[in-house]
Amino acid sequence: MKIVRVFIFLAAAAVFGLGFYGASILGKDDGMAFLLGCLTLGGGFLITGLFSLKMPSHGIIGAGVLALLGLGRGALNFPSFAQYLTGDRNRGASPALELCITLICAMLLVHVIRALASEKVRRG
Repeated sequence: MKIVRVFIFLAAAAVFGLGFYGASILGKDDGMAFLLGCLTLGGGFLITGLFSLKMPSHGIIGAGVLALLGLGRGALNFPSFAQYLTGDRNRGASPALELCITLICAMLLVHVIRALASEKVRRG
């Protein structure tokens, strides 16, 4: 459970970092919208990580729900990433950054599911 807690904090830091990076390389409106989304998701991860310090299972489950929401939102961006790969760059680097956020959410969700499954086995 402690490893997942560390991964939650690392995911929050990575989402914050990608948000600030995206705000600096994207246009003003797109960058601020991307930064707002990253601050919201990263702040949620940070809050659930802090919540997991007192009640580990509740905080980890909360982070898993947030990761599932982030993964679902990122799955909607796959068509724009496919267009980005084919050469349509009218949205700038936004689809690539959104894919990075989606991958972070997917990795966090896998870690949360593995930790909860191992905790279930441990408790018998």
